[in-house]
Amino acid sequence: MSIELGKYNKLKVVKEVDFGMYLDGGEEGEILLPARYVPEGCKPGDELNVFLYLDNEERLVATTLTPLVQVGQFACLEVAWVNQYGAFLNWGLMKDLFVPFREQKMKMQVGKKYVIHAHLDEESYRIVASAKVDRYLSREKAPYEPGQEVGILVWQKTDLGFKAIIENAYGGLLYDSEVFQPLHTGMELKAYVKQVREDGKIDLMLQRPGAAKVDDFAGKLLEHIRANGGRTPLNDKSPAEEIYNLFGVSKKTFKKAVGDLYKKRLVVLEEDGIRLS
Repeated sequence: MSIELGKYNKLKVVKEVDFGMYLDGGEEGEILLPARYVPEGCKPGDELNVFLYLDNEERLVATTLTPLVQVGQFACLEVAWVNQYGAFLNWGLMKDLFVPFREQKMKMQVGKKYVIHAHLDEESYRIVASAKVDRYLSREKAPYEPGQEVGILVWQKTDLGFKAIIENAYGGLLYDSEVFQPLHTGMELKAYVKQVREDGKIDLMLQRPGAAKVDDFAGKLLEHIRANGGRTPLNDKSPAEEIYNLFGVSKKTFKKAVGDLYKKRLVVLEEDGIRLS
């Protein structure tokens, strides 16, 4: 049996001691699960799903806490403290996650958040993080189809829009002209693949493509009207900014959704708004 440092492992409890439980780590020997993390009713023979990392004395230790990132993943984490060797990020565990100065794009500051990639340092076998995330993105062509829904992490603002990390693997881009909601680094949300270019680059959008997008918003608009006394003061003559501020969609999507509801005779169009039929 081999264990994976920086990830979840299913390990069997082999014995109980005053300060916790020892788990079967195979070739790594017995691994301590400190008493504070032992589930109630746990006993020798039980199998636990635990996260493995190194404690302050570089000993292999288990926890049932949920870290904010695992080895091989990207995340946006806050700097807890810095010293002469680098920065230390809060990732939800007792021991903070180390980012050496050589792995920082700019000098990290306490209290600020940065997008990083967690990995094992080849020399020290420690779990470390790097803010130079480009090097950890896959260079293979992504197997996505246009319109496919994906999970993204907003990475950084560029002249064209926002770079994003797709499914902990690929880099993508949301174009400014197609973004109709506030975005900031570290946001995790759903997006849709617009296209995978010949060079492997991926264009993204936040709204469902085509009719599916309109159908999705039409339902939300109808619910909004019902929840507000059966009418809304907005119509297809309203400023795009007002529509976006209220619904987070473009005026084009709004007008198509209104037209869809009107054709189904669910709403009546008036000079000063829209009301239920």
